[in-house]
Amino acid sequence: MKHMIQALLALIMLGVIGHPPPRLLAQQPEHTIDIHARKYTFDPSEITLKKGEPVTLRLISDDVTHSLRVPSLKIDQEVSKDHPSEVTITPSSVGDFKGECGHFCGIGHGRMKFTVHVTD
Repeated sequence: MKHMIQALLALIMLGVIGHPPPRLLAQQPEHTIDIHARKYTFDPSEITLKKGEPVTLRLISDDVTHSLRVPSLKIDQEVSKDHPSEVTITPSSVGDFKGECGHFCGIGHGRMKFTVHVTD
């Protein structure tokens, strides 16, 4: 029993036990991008992401309820004033993906456009 405890302590000290496997670390978002929604724009209105790298998008409404819809990336996240919301994505394809506000927010609603550029 004493030898098992010593071996376990040695593995812990070497860092073999107590750390998640490297592939689990790679799945966690490395960064967060804040996106402000307000009548009738997103700020920023364009972002660039890397294929295969997870990122969290934090949506913040500066006025009324909005949503960010980017169907090709399976993003459909609603946000209301004083209640930020988050969505984490890992893009799997390279390209330019168009989005918009999916919650009617007034007469200029149709101008609320968003673009996600995904690179290798």
